[in-house]
Amino acid sequence: MAEIALADGVWTFDGETLRIVPGSGRDVHEIRKALGELVIPLEAIAGATFEPARKGGHLRLRLRKGADPLTDAVAGSLTAPADPYRLQIPKDRTGAAEYFADEIRDSLAVWQTAAGPCEDFVLPGPEVPITATAGDGTVSFDGERVRVEWTGFASTAKDEAGPQEFAVADLTGVEWKPQSGMGYGVLRFHPKDEGPLRPPQKDPRCLSWGVQRFGGTTCLVAAAVLARIPRGPAELPPPPSTTAETQTILGQLSELGELHRQGVLTDEEFSAAKQALLRRLG
Repeated sequence: MAEIALADGVWTFDGETLRIVPGSGRDVHEIRKALGELVIPLEAIAGATFEPARKGGHLRLRLRKGADPLTDAVAGSLTAPADPYRLQIPKDRTGAAEYFADEIRDSLAVWQTAAGPCEDFVLPGPEVPITATAGDGTVSFDGERVRVEWTGFASTAKDEAGPQEFAVADLTGVEWKPQSGMGYGVLRFHPKDEGPLRPPQKDPRCLSWGVQRFGGTTCLVAAAVLARIPRGPAELPPPPSTTAETQTILGQLSELGELHRQGVLTDEEFSAAKQALLRRLG
């Protein structure tokens, strides 16, 4: 058995199962604390590496596509310190971290574990009921229905639409991304009868936030919902569509123009932000 115990958390591996227990200190991210202890079978693991840095580094676990609803929901956007599959390693424990990663890799080789996508989720996802608040709304999920209620930061369009409810059986997907630069963080639900996409701050199917980096624990709601959306054998959750991303960027360009006209942004600020968004459009 291999174990590495640090203030950031405790990882224990017995050759077949990896157990991750987050630390309890104030520096441990709220997402990891809310997610709690994770028990990960070897069949869900694609690999493990130690990533060195000047002051130590990170022990990082990679999961197979389709094995974990949280990993699929965040699509690589959940970086340290919020990522539950990264353990911060101090400089004097780098050797132990490298040994731990080797133990996982050796077990994967011995058991010849598949590295391709999983047909069904191996991990169950966050427990329900679950609730999170970020930016312009509060979202709750009881395992069958999603309910969204608006806060005082919601736009007129969302207030007029009123609270929203979606049966998980009527959803085709869920999209989540953190706030970055001048863009909004987003938790968007995609129903089967979805019409044209709107900018996140005006879309009643979408929570949006412009301040919190990770949007509180909204990513855990996204994972809980994704884990329960029906899918056929070998069908994996689709990534956010190019069309959705394009619509979001176009909405942000429109907002930039309005802020520039109002004098909130200088010519230089407007030009720099506009070029950044245009580069994302490619």
